Amino acid sequence: MKLYYSPGACSLSPHIALLEAGLPYELVKVDVRAKKLENGDDYLKINPKGQVPALGLDSGEVVTEGPVIVQMIADRAAATKNLAPARDTVERYKLQEWLNFITTELHKNFSPLFQPAIPDEAKTFFRDRLMGKFKYIDSQLAGRDYLMGKQFTVADGYLYTMLRWADGHKMDLSGFPNLMAYKARVAARPKVQEAVAKEAQKAA
Repeated sequence: MKLYYSPGACSLSPHIALLEAGLPYELVKVDVRAKKLENGDDYLKINPKGQVPALGLDSGEVVTEGPVIVQMIADRAAATKNLAPARDTVERYKLQEWLNFITTELHKNFSPLFQPAIPDEAKTFFRDRLMGKFKYIDSQLAGRDYLMGKQFTVADGYLYTMLRWADGHKMDLSGFPNLMAYKARVAARPKVQEAVAKEAQKAA
């Protein structure tokens, strides 16, 4: 498999998932502004959306959209890892609920903060919305190690990526003790550290 990624982007989430799953993969860096690969190839020929992540399968097919990709990764490692509850269970739908919440309520509210053309007043609005979403997550993490309870899942890699974005935008989450403890717990995982280190090395 090939993971098309950009350092610092949301593609960190499936990168973490691949390492946690122990699946073989090739890391392919994408310049999302120029829509080019490192070798100069046109990324739009691989993913016409022009965004990361994208996962190139050995069959030649390409799967896009982070919440879908991470579930595919979890399912491919289901025999040896427990990165997602079994299909067709209530717990699996709960995982999808978290993935949908992160992608719509966190990820998309961060998007305007990356746009230089958007006025500061508008960015303040989105920052305040994000703080409200983080407050909700903090309440849900009470008594839990991870979003689904005691077990790390692919949703945790996605939320951790959003928390790194919050750091990048200097958002003060210190008032959310459950969330801060959670962030430290996820950051301490060896495979999470490996993903972050690999992308930092590639970005240098």
